[in-house]
Amino acid sequence: MKKRLAVLISGAMLLLAACGGSDQASGEKKEKTVKIGITQIVEHPSLDAAREGFIAALKDAGYEEGKNLKLDYQNAQGDMNNNASIAQKLVSDKNDLILAIATPSAQAAVQATKDIPILFTAITDPVGAELVQSLEKPGSNATGTSDTHPDAIEKTIAAIKTFIPDAKKVGIIYNNGEPNSVVNVKNAKEALEAAGLEAVETTISTSSEVKQAAESMVGRVDVLYIPKDNTVVAALESVITVANDKDIPTFVGEGDSVKRGTFASYGFDYHDLGYTTGKMAVEILKGKKPSDMPVGFPENLELIVNKKAAKEEGITLTDEMLKDAKIVGE
Repeated sequence: MKKRLAVLISGAMLLLAACGGSDQASGEKKEKTVKIGITQIVEHPSLDAAREGFIAALKDAGYEEGKNLKLDYQNAQGDMNNNASIAQKLVSDKNDLILAIATPSAQAAVQATKDIPILFTAITDPVGAELVQSLEKPGSNATGTSDTHPDAIEKTIAAIKTFIPDAKKVGIIYNNGEPNSVVNVKNAKEALEAAGLEAVETTISTSSEVKQAAESMVGRVDVLYIPKDNTVVAALESVITVANDKDIPTFVGEGDSVKRGTFASYGFDYHDLGYTTGKMAVEILKGKKPSDMPVGFPENLELIVNKKAAKEEGITLTDEMLKDAKIVGE
């Protein structure tokens, strides 16, 4: 009896071994699920497009949510306390990588960890925001892409002179609590001065103040310029309403705002910027260190004009003005 039992046990063990060998022979093994946390300061089309581009790049590289990828997307809704809490949560959850969209989100993530790789996107000044030591050699656990094309602001200000030749005063609405906005406004004021235009500034703290700020510009300025400011862009429709009612031409810091109803900008596609960041994520997941990866920039810059907004804001267009423009809002 004992002998027979031993034979049965031995046979069962051989059968299990054979099954295991079959799995190995077929090359089947459970693939590790990659965990990526995403923190975004506020919802608006440019930042959303950057996030979508990031996820698209991961998918194209074989990382797909529900299969081998787990994403944890968190939005701070413009609240800085919430922003800091989100960063801490993504760190405590031991994500393999963190994507931070916009400067405040990136700053909170960098302050929260030096151990987890961080990628940022839609950042105006990565060095000034103390996210990296230099653009060429970030030097720590963070790198990513900046949305500051070196010629964008200067070209957009020059476009004011082209489309509104009689303009003298340009109103700027921004949140002076956003480091990215402070940099953008500084550069815009320099470009305005060089173009012989006067800047008229109004600052806000929350998106709920944007409409009142726009209304305060009526009668004081000939043109509005909205920089890449997350607080203002989140409430851009408030600016558009005032501009349309009072025939004030609106120039902006990025192309997505033109698609939403402002008049013109020299811009680029934020989806492409996010896609570039996603390709960087793939490199990091395969072992590359953020400290050795230079910060990326938008490659393509084009004049974007909204013809419907031109009509709403009382702007007369000519074929010559539009010859090099990408037209939206027809």
